[in-house]
Amino acid sequence: MRISTKSIYENATTQLNKLQSNMARTQNQLSTNRRMLSAADDPIASARALEVTQSKSLNEQYATNRSNANSSLALVEGALNDGGNLLMDVQTLVVQAGNGTLSKADRLMIATEIEGRMQDLIGVANTSDGAGGYLFSGYRGTTIPFIQTDSGATYQGDQGQRKLQVGSSRSLAISDSGSAIFENNRTGNGSYQTVMVDGNQGGAIAVTGSVSDATKLTGHNYTLEFKVAGSPAVTTYSVLDTSTSPASSVLADEPYVSGKQITFDGTSFSITGQPADGDKFEVKPSEKESIFTTMTNLVNALRDSGEGTNANATLSNKLNTASEGLKSSLDNLLTVRASVGSRMKELDYLESSGSDLGIQYAATLSKLQDLDLAKAISQYATEQTTLEAAQKSFKTMSSLSLFNYIG
Repeated sequence: MRISTKSIYENATTQLNKLQSNMARTQNQLSTNRRMLSAADDPIASARALEVTQSKSLNEQYATNRSNANSSLALVEGALNDGGNLLMDVQTLVVQAGNGTLSKADRLMIATEIEGRMQDLIGVANTSDGAGGYLFSGYRGTTIPFIQTDSGATYQGDQGQRKLQVGSSRSLAISDSGSAIFENNRTGNGSYQTVMVDGNQGGAIAVTGSVSDATKLTGHNYTLEFKVAGSPAVTTYSVLDTSTSPASSVLADEPYVSGKQITFDGTSFSITGQPADGDKFEVKPSEKESIFTTMTNLVNALRDSGEGTNANATLSNKLNTASEGLKSSLDNLLTVRASVGSRMKELDYLESSGSDLGIQYAATLSKLQDLDLAKAISQYATEQTTLEAAQKSFKTMSSLSLFNYIG
């Protein structure tokens, strides 16, 4: 069989080009440390790598969101801590104000100090998020939450909680509305409250007690009225349910003993001191009251306080009401703070699982894409040797000629 010179050159050139192409591909793999230089190299692995890459990118975005959420919650937790400290300071001042030896001037100084604490608390409620917005304004992030008024403060935000997607199936609240923190406070003991009616003339002081039987609570309004008659004077009291029409009697002409528990319809409270004839107290369901309203009423009570048995009793009743409101406010604030803490703890768990997931994605991509360096280097050396041998053999073959043997 005769092989033409043209065929020899064409076949050799094709083979050398193929060997050089294979060697160049291996060199590219080594330089990029990638097994697949294009999807054609391994279509199935390429498709899988694309899916894993997308999942890995989402996981990295969730990690960024978790970091942002943790920063926001840390700001909220810090503000709530400051607010709790302010409320505890005010509680201490209320106890101090109840000292019967204080003068009018002393109470005015305490009122001024409490007013300063309230302004500080409004400042806490209006804490900035560091990005031009406010922590406690709900969805209205750029609206200042509270504006001070004569009766306390007005909330201008909404009830929304801003959220961030911190996991593939978890969206976490990174804020709480100012209304839920500072206005969601129950008066009295949380179920009912005992309040002095304006105009009392005696020295009776009410202390809201506890729920004696929750199944008997009616949610009705009651009026407790004292009667002082006879010689020597005998004090009795009667209780009317004013939610019915006409008002119905619950207790009638019960003998009054200072400090003895008065119990009816699931409520149980005590009244101390000596009431005057016709003095009244209201027993009514607890209501929501802003902490700023509670503090404003407290300041007004201290500034309006007078001297004498009746004035002291009036102040004591208002201080008791304020103390109950402050306790409820602090409990509510601590509850929200505990919720914030639990969310921060959850972020820690999500961060740990997200980090593990990121490692798994990286390992999977490495298996799909990364090059076996030892194998590739060995292959490159083999291809280099093969190419050199092919070049030398072609050189030798191309130099053969019959003219070399003709003498």
